[in-house]
Amino acid sequence: MKLSNFNFDLPAELLAEFPSENRDEARLMVVDRKTGNIEHKLFKDLIDYFDEGDVMVLNNTKVFPARLYGNKEKTGARIEVFLLRELNAEQRLWDVLVDPARKIRIGNKLYFGDDDSLVAEVIDNTTSRGRTLRFLYDGSYEDFRFKLQELGETPIPKYINREVVPEDADRYQTIYATEEGAVAAPTAGLHFSKHLMKRLEIKGVKFAEVTLHIGLGTFNPVEVEDLSKHKMDSEEMFVNQECCDTVNEAKLNKKRVCAIGTTCMRALESSVSSNQTLNPFVGWTNKFIFPPYDFSIANCMVTNFHMPKSTLLMMISAFCGHDLMMKAYDLAVKENYKFYSYGDAMLIL
Repeated sequence: MKLSNFNFDLPAELLAEFPSENRDEARLMVVDRKTGNIEHKLFKDLIDYFDEGDVMVLNNTKVFPARLYGNKEKTGARIEVFLLRELNAEQRLWDVLVDPARKIRIGNKLYFGDDDSLVAEVIDNTTSRGRTLRFLYDGSYEDFRFKLQELGETPIPKYINREVVPEDADRYQTIYATEEGAVAAPTAGLHFSKHLMKRLEIKGVKFAEVTLHIGLGTFNPVEVEDLSKHKMDSEEMFVNQECCDTVNEAKLNKKRVCAIGTTCMRALESSVSSNQTLNPFVGWTNKFIFPPYDFSIANCMVTNFHMPKSTLLMMISAFCGHDLMMKAYDLAVKENYKFYSYGDAMLIL
């Protein structure tokens, strides 16, 4: 498989700028890998495909307000600072992206907030847009983190060509998010409402949680035709014993194990033991899944509709089968399904 195998024409108007009014009333395309049958449903109809003892694996990562706007010392130029990860809590060092990058050099200071109460100094260049910042703040570490929350903005994707609105803080977050550390939402999970999860629970469906803190690397463009030469950025992940026990029991009983999103699938496939069961895991993964690939844990998955040539499309093509997936995407475009983070969903059985 080559990069060009994953290209398709996506009309700009199908990129969702806002989520559906109600989480569980987004559209749902259901694709059956065995029969090739494709159905058109609503997300709340997901319950019809699961029974007692089936397991849904959720990514409980929580998005933090990672986008800040500061002003450069002396010139006052407005600079966007995108927080990627904390490097050292004691020294308040952060790995960030800056835009425009050409104006930001080592030694520059950036001032944040109307009262300039937060200052950052550039101490290193990491990539063309990457910088290491040391934040200068007089208060405690807890006060500093609160200040970042206060000044930060929900990091909705750049393709959404509008201002961030207050509703984004809630809607660009799953209802089960608990572990802060992601700069992008696990978007397949955005469709779950409390009501739907309660109905699934009453039906006997079990939930297991993994944590994979999504970084911007997930969305990096693939720039090589030979996919084996593409390198994924590493993302921090955790799989605990309780999750493993729930998933392995379902596998043993021949039940459905459904990965809710590509990040869940990456986490599961990064934690497989030699006997094809799920193992506890604490660490980092840079696993890149593309066809052909044999999946070990999940036997169905929920995912959103992804961009052409994206690593996410490659993963679900590996799971579904490339020809059937491209047929489904062709149909999605014709049927005006909404794509990407705030878009509609697909269940692959």
